[in-house]
Amino acid sequence: MRWESLFADMEAQLAAGRLADVRADVAELARAERASITLAARARASVGRPVRMLVGGADVLEGELIDAAPEWLLLATSSVRRALVPLAAAVAVDGLAAHAAPAPGAVESRLGLGHALRALARDRVVVRVRAGGADLTGRIERVGADHLDLVEVDGARRGGWAVAFATLAVVQSG
Repeated sequence: MRWESLFADMEAQLAAGRLADVRADVAELARAERASITLAARARASVGRPVRMLVGGADVLEGELIDAAPEWLLLATSSVRRALVPLAAAVAVDGLAAHAAPAPGAVESRLGLGHALRALARDRVVVRVRAGGADLTGRIERVGADHLDLVEVDGARRGGWAVAFATLAVVQSG
């Protein structure tokens, strides 16, 4: 009888140890999964949600996140105003979902910042560009691999500004 009790106790301890190991493994896998989530994936999972965003230059933007891609976020800051924010310029974002969206498809993963800026250039939209702490207003004339050419609206300056993508904080329209 004592032996049976001893073996039962040992089996219970072994089962408890295995359960503790499984729980530790699950916790470690969950931490590893969370560590692999990118800001872009959380943003894609948050499309349709209201967010607040601190962008380079200390601007705070508030609005509905209406689109997100691997390199940029698009906010509706009013019924007619839109703000295109390069993901690299998003200093902090409040209101994002805790989970991630599935990985983007082949087409979506190719929709870089240049693609979004080319759409604004094609539509001849007047934009306000915040870059390197300066505000410029005009139309995007051309979009290169790493910069855009902005022509001022009043036409007082010929040639316009070449603005490096790396300096962009936000491009606003509307």
